[in-house]
Amino acid sequence: MKPAAMDPAALRALREERLDWRFRAVPSALWGLSIEEAAARGPRLFADGFLGPVVVLAEAALEHNLRTMAAWCAEHGVMLAPHGKTTMAPQLFDRQLGHGAWGITAANAGQLRVYRAFGVSRVLLANQLVDPAALRWLADELTRDPGFEFCCWVDSVRGVELMSRALAGAGARRPVDVLVELGAEGGRTGVRDRDTALAVAAAVRDSGALRLAGVGGYEGSLAHDAGDASRGRIASYVDDLRELAVALAEGGFLDPARPVTVTAGGSAFFDQVADGIGTGWPAGLEVLPILRSGAYLTHDDGFYREISPLGEHPRVAGVPFESALRAWAQVTSRPSAELALLTLGKRDASFDEGLPVPRLHRADGGSPVPLAGHSVTALNDQHAFVSLPPGSPLEVGDWVGLGLSHPCTVFDKWPLIPVVGADGETVVDFVRTFF
Repeated sequence: MKPAAMDPAALRALREERLDWRFRAVPSALWGLSIEEAAARGPRLFADGFLGPVVVLAEAALEHNLRTMAAWCAEHGVMLAPHGKTTMAPQLFDRQLGHGAWGITAANAGQLRVYRAFGVSRVLLANQLVDPAALRWLADELTRDPGFEFCCWVDSVRGVELMSRALAGAGARRPVDVLVELGAEGGRTGVRDRDTALAVAAAVRDSGALRLAGVGGYEGSLAHDAGDASRGRIASYVDDLRELAVALAEGGFLDPARPVTVTAGGSAFFDQVADGIGTGWPAGLEVLPILRSGAYLTHDDGFYREISPLGEHPRVAGVPFESALRAWAQVTSRPSAELALLTLGKRDASFDEGLPVPRLHRADGGSPVPLAGHSVTALNDQHAFVSLPPGSPLEVGDWVGLGLSHPCTVFDKWPLIPVVGADGETVVDFVRTFF
């Protein structure tokens, strides 16, 4: 299978963008330089004028996570189409593809257009696409680029009808591949029973604009911890996904000359999904098993640290992921012995799956040292409330390094993120995001 690719010229152009006031943490001394030129200077976070708060990525942790996930997928016989919505960073997409990712996953048409602006050649869209304007654009893009591979979900006969009508009206020259999405009670989208799934598959078969390629789904919304009951729900769902794929193949809804695409797997239970879709299929049924985990790239210091199969307490054999995200903010006030306020809030850091965690303390221009016993109890728009233990060393003006939880709601707040080297302070690159 031909590897997925991106447009080298578009990626190079990213590095030519000039820095200015739009990027709020970037030192004014770097304004007017290209991203490439600024990175080449190796500016330092605390000595060269970066404004706080600032979120950074650790280069060593990024590379570790890329290699770890690639090796794990190869060992378990599954492909990886990481969800790009986590970062919306083409530079990072390119690194994921460079480490063997089969493609990149999108959530909506707006994200898809960003991907295509940078030439991503193979995309899964993990939703049903029914917007006529988006479908007209898609039809044109598939015609314009014969090498572009695309697949999206279908979960209703009505959706199939709307897609078919829009694509026919747009004069689509090749069929759009689709997967029947299997849902579950308590989950999100997707068919809830076998009869509906078969009716959707039949509608696709009768459509001149669509072609059924397999089944897809998402298990992550069914459980939010790694306890036995949660893992039981995930296992049952994956079994249902397998059974639906077999039923569609046996029912003649799938092209026997093509592998059956079967995809699921967020970042919390990809171990169970890989076990369920990676092996053990009926003889003669060729399957393309694809995980869509995205948060592995940066991991975190909260939700995924606790629940990931390769988190702080690994459930599977393998090297644990490392958190690549760090936020730095200053102490702006210490109104009492028990409370400090930091210059970081909801506009700067994630808070939907856990609050930031104070990890490091940097005072008086010294080196960062571990910070224990401190906790963020609340976030306002621009302030973090830190509960202080007796004898806390924090003083107004000090810097605090914070671990973050749930990377998907960090990247959207930062259009340009410095990447730091092994010392945690020297900037070796910048990552541009597009939300």
